Amino acid sequence: MTSAATVLKAAEHVELLAKLIAKGKCFILLNSLYSAQSPESPGVGRMESTGIFQSKSSQPMTYKVQVTTGQGLLTGTFDSISITLVGTNGESPKYLLNRVGTSCARGSVDDHELPCDFELGPLLLIRLHKEPYSFFPESSWFCDKVQVTSPQGEVYHFPCYTWIEGYCTVSFREGAAKTPSDDTHYLQRRHRREELATKHTKYGWKEYLPGVPWCADIDTLTSIEYNIQYSFPKSTAFFGRGTAALFEAKMKGFLDKPYSWGKLEDIRKIFWFYHTPVSEYVFQHWKDDEFFGYQYLNGINPTMIQKCTKIPDNFPVTQEMVAGPLGDFTTLKDELKKGTIYLADYKILEDVPTISLNGKQQYIAAPLCLLHQKATGEVIPLAIQLSQHPGPQSPIFLPTDEEWIWTLAKTWVRNAEFHTHEVIAHLLRGHLMAETFAVATLRQLPMCHPIYKLLIPHLRYSIHINVLARTFLICQGGTFDRAIAIGRKGLAVLLKKALENLTYTQLCLPDDIEARGVSSLLDYYYRDDGLKLWDAIESFVTGVVELYYQNNLAVQRDYELQAWVCDIFTKGFLARRTSGIPSSVRSIPELVKFLTMVIFTCSAHHAAVNSGQFDMGAFMPNLPSTMRKPPPQMKSPVTLEEFLDTIPEMNSTSQVLSVLWVLRNENFDMKPLGEYDEEHFVEEEPKQLITAFQARLAHISEEIKKRNESLELPYTYLDPPNIENSTTI
Repeated sequence: MTSAATVLKAAEHVELLAKLIAKGKCFILLNSLYSAQSPESPGVGRMESTGIFQSKSSQPMTYKVQVTTGQGLLTGTFDSISITLVGTNGESPKYLLNRVGTSCARGSVDDHELPCDFELGPLLLIRLHKEPYSFFPESSWFCDKVQVTSPQGEVYHFPCYTWIEGYCTVSFREGAAKTPSDDTHYLQRRHRREELATKHTKYGWKEYLPGVPWCADIDTLTSIEYNIQYSFPKSTAFFGRGTAALFEAKMKGFLDKPYSWGKLEDIRKIFWFYHTPVSEYVFQHWKDDEFFGYQYLNGINPTMIQKCTKIPDNFPVTQEMVAGPLGDFTTLKDELKKGTIYLADYKILEDVPTISLNGKQQYIAAPLCLLHQKATGEVIPLAIQLSQHPGPQSPIFLPTDEEWIWTLAKTWVRNAEFHTHEVIAHLLRGHLMAETFAVATLRQLPMCHPIYKLLIPHLRYSIHINVLARTFLICQGGTFDRAIAIGRKGLAVLLKKALENLTYTQLCLPDDIEARGVSSLLDYYYRDDGLKLWDAIESFVTGVVELYYQNNLAVQRDYELQAWVCDIFTKGFLARRTSGIPSSVRSIPELVKFLTMVIFTCSAHHAAVNSGQFDMGAFMPNLPSTMRKPPPQMKSPVTLEEFLDTIPEMNSTSQVLSVLWVLRNENFDMKPLGEYDEEHFVEEEPKQLITAFQARLAHISEEIKKRNESLELPYTYLDPPNIENSTTI
């Protein structure tokens, strides 16, 4: 029998429900019943039943909401933007955020008060609803972040940093970094799954060339998704510089002349204004043996030189050959024992096909170059052989040879440097590896993952710049086919050989220095600055990893992290176990080393091999992209005219230099190493680690600047303010 009290209680519930329906606020009960997901939402859909029904409070709860729109061009929107807060106890009403012309505008920070009839509990998610407004056409919106303060004063941060396109609902998690095992609420776990499912659809892999790292499945510039595109200033600077350089070369007629240069000095006339102190130094010293050797240490390809403890069998250099350059008080045998003899071996260029340019067959060589470091620190070449096969038709060229014979031999080596630098050190290690890391991160790690938060600033624009390269530089009919000896066909062969020989040791600077035996080289500023940066990055990474992984087992059980590492192994290194690249990580030290390698590759390594390209190549004989005659097979006299008829012609030179000018470092939209203006980490501990990292980088920069004051040619490529966080150009 029903009591009067029970009947009265039921009547109160009916009255309450009637009031909620009358005010349009019956969604809590309906969500409990239907648990429906919004079909347009790429994240979590509508709130599922929490098992808790909150009755209306006597006084409405007020949540303070602050919405920040990005500072960039066209980041604001006229679309209708609303927000829904989702907590453990339920979700808020949908609240309109923007007032046209004042809210959600470029750079705006808008404060709102969102009323709610009950306490939502700890906030888990927010939903941003982007819908049509009046007659205005749809416009994209870049949301930086949302901050919510609960009625109890608890502050929740929701980092977004996302372009929201079209009319849709997008969900974002509360910003605390979480590994999969950290998620205890089913809504968090579901959001995590759905976000990754969406990312797998949005960011795909494809094979670009057989035997080389896979790339993002993007065919054209117009199909690049908004969130990985260049900013407007970056695009403007990129295309503006390229157009201006080509226009100047075209206007002066150099771009249309398939002829030899009449004088070496004329090469400097391609550009009026694009001269730097370093390019002027190169013009003055390109023929000097000391500068030739210096570039192995501190030029744009500082990873080729290795210690030589025994003269290779296929490079029969004798004491009599090198007695002059070594001096009267030592011998080649003694210097080998002392560890001052070094070797640059370009065997990887052997059998790489070449193309025809301007109707003429082009050539490359696979030389061997023996080097010696004097007690004073200068590195000089002792002997050069232009093939891997000694014999009467492969003479060994020496500093004591006639001037232009020796200069021509060194120029052939510099041509080999051009190809190994551009294809291996720069394209493969600096760009294709960065794209591998970027696609794997976007596909396998949700935004809340600590490793995503750590890496995402170091992957900025890496995909876009590679799409640009595939569109203009390494495509059929691109720059490689118009001005570089190996063309696109040879590029494919060389890239495949390079990946087959690329190892984890080479990618990890301390290991590489030891493996090449160059720890005792004097004045090796690339090594000195690079090791300081490696240590600083490693210390920062260690702090972050140890903050979110308490032990090795936690690393092993993070299935998202393991999928990320496996993606890099299979798509970037084609599952080649001889590379030494891990297919999984089993401990905290292994993870720290791997992450340090990723960040160093995308920042410091790319800066070291990219920033000086125009400086070192503006005077083309120092870095020729092709050679128009085969390597000399005997030591016949060489004239300046013959030398000019061997190096690239006017149009090939102009084409390459225009590209090198575009690819030099720029200040437009640059984010120096350690500058994280997007706050993906919201907790205090990682923010303190970032501050310590920045302080250490500042100290390294001070040391570099102080050292450079005493140098005739300062080494600036690894000065932290000159290093971009990511591979962007």
